[in-house]
Amino acid sequence: MKIEYSNKIPEINSFFALYESTGWNNSEGKTKEELYNAIENSWYIISAFADNNLIGFGRVISDGYLHAFIVDLIILPEYKQKGIGTEILNRLVDQIKSASINDIQLFCAKEKKEFYLKNNFEERSPDAPGMQYKN
Repeated sequence: MKIEYSNKIPEINSFFALYESTGWNNSEGKTKEELYNAIENSWYIISAFADNNLIGFGRVISDGYLHAFIVDLIILPEYKQKGIGTEILNRLVDQIKSASINDIQLFCAKEKKEFYLKNNFEERSPDAPGMQYKN
């Protein structure tokens, strides 16, 4: 299986289908257009394709100098455990580091913690866990 990686924004319907595969949109209820606008405003993206079909995606939100935040790392379920997520993550981190940004952060689902730990991320200290706005 040949995987091609690109930093071009994927087609709107392909991205929407990939995003929907996560179940995240069940509570968010975002439209195709809203999700597409979000990725268009990213600092950097990586899309993964197999046979010209979008199978993976990840993006960075950043100010370009101090802070970078990795979000929306998604792999279609049938393509997981094939190194695609690691490749996307590595490409995102490499791009961030090439801009001399040292503060790289992300949120991850509870069951994905080990993936990030084995890819050089660490948990924040309990005395500095960060905060999240409560709706």
